[in-house]
Amino acid sequence: MRLEAISWERLTGALAGRIAETEAADGSPWLRVAVDGARAAGPEGPAAAVADALRLLGRPVLTVAAGGFLRPASLRYEYGREDPDTFYDGWLDTGALWREVFGPLEPGGSGRVLPDLWDPDTDRATRSPYAELPPGGVLILHGPLLLGRWFPFDVTVHLMLTRAALARRTEERDRWTLPAFERYEEEVEPSEAADVVVRVDHPRNPAWSGWRG
Repeated sequence: MRLEAISWERLTGALAGRIAETEAADGSPWLRVAVDGARAAGPEGPAAAVADALRLLGRPVLTVAAGGFLRPASLRYEYGREDPDTFYDGWLDTGALWREVFGPLEPGGSGRVLPDLWDPDTDRATRSPYAELPPGGVLILHGPLLLGRWFPFDVTVHLMLTRAALARRTEERDRWTLPAFERYEEEVEPSEAADVVVRVDHPRNPAWSGWRG
């Protein structure tokens, strides 16, 4: 895969401009975007930047962190606190995301999205109010291991780290998750599956694939 050096400013503008021109494949009046990347890749930063750029283009945007839809600790830690297979398969509450985020944005949906459901720090429900995303709005879901789950994304951006960079930039407390990302690379091949790949080995000097497909 050929990657081209690009500044974050140009990258943000390119992503926002293309997203603003994209129509949902299923005819939904809402667009659903993934910014997929490990915590070490910092997906929340590009997601927020693209959201701001889209708002300047007149598009309503709601950003949702996948971390707000984790399962309770009793389920996440059923096989121990540092089980990479459970992290891969069982931490994210995909059913809740379908019910509270993607379902309301299907054709004929209400547009009422729950921005988060569970606080993993307190292990309690967040009780956040629903957010109204008007027709023409864009949902940006950001977090790790988002691809390969049959979520109805219209645009997917994968923040890629080489294995060495991922190991170097992953905090000591999270290093037990590294086998899960190796499995993700083998089973999902996010760098092949995503519409756009952005390599972030060096955070100040990203490189991207351009739009594919």
